[in-house]
Amino acid sequence: MRVGFIGTGSMGSILIEAFIQSGALAPQQIIASNRTVSKVERLAEQYPGVSVARSNIEVVLDSDIVFLCIKPVEFKKVIDEIRKIILPTQTVVSITSSVLIKHLENQMPCKIAKVIPSITNLVLSGATLCMYSERMQPEDIEELESLLTHISAPIRVEEEHTRICSDLSSCGPAFMAFVLQKFIDAAIEETGIPAEKATSLASEMLLGTGKLLTSGGLDPTIVQNRVSVPGGITAEGLRMMEGELIGVFNKLVHITHAKYEEDLEKVESLFTTKK
Repeated sequence: MRVGFIGTGSMGSILIEAFIQSGALAPQQIIASNRTVSKVERLAEQYPGVSVARSNIEVVLDSDIVFLCIKPVEFKKVIDEIRKIILPTQTVVSITSSVLIKHLENQMPCKIAKVIPSITNLVLSGATLCMYSERMQPEDIEELESLLTHISAPIRVEEEHTRICSDLSSCGPAFMAFVLQKFIDAAIEETGIPAEKATSLASEMLLGTGKLLTSGGLDPTIVQNRVSVPGGITAEGLRMMEGELIGVFNKLVHITHAKYEEDLEKVESLFTTKK
């Protein structure tokens, strides 16, 4: 199997590195292109065997599965390049939430999938959201999810829930890292604890909490109940947070959804523009 990548920016390079480091793909199975060729060349230097394509067409001609790791505004241009050479037997995988499966199906004759990865995939963890067009046969889905299983937990979701699922799995690491940094900053400011020690303690705590919530079989409510006791220090802290954080995450969801709708409108305008 040959796997191609059009776009090797942040997420494209994360996927390539994760697939190679996990053993899901050998470097020789990968071909990639980017507007800035030097970015692909650096990946090829880091992982000898990765093929550097000089065009997007070259990627498509030499791949069974093609990942489109590009910005929404770039999709129409890239699709116009490759639509005449893409085959019904090939699979195109978009990793961009605001580009809908119907947009791609209307433009290309191939099998279409949409997956939303996460930065956590770089450490072979986290979820990958998976959505499929009707052209994808069970064996096609199995092949793609077998690949993704090496770097994540593939979770099938409805496309209408793309945004909220992405908030939790893909944007979530940044949101949780922000909260953790504020916790660390407060600890340093209020007590003078060295930054390195505070960061190490908080990071290990978050790792352990993640394990409790996954392999440990606990849920967030159980963790809170197991740590706190009535009248204790943790219970007092939770009581304060309950009051101070009212509505914060509701506002966060409203913000991300509003931006998604804005991006979706831009994509719709690109794909409805007359040729």
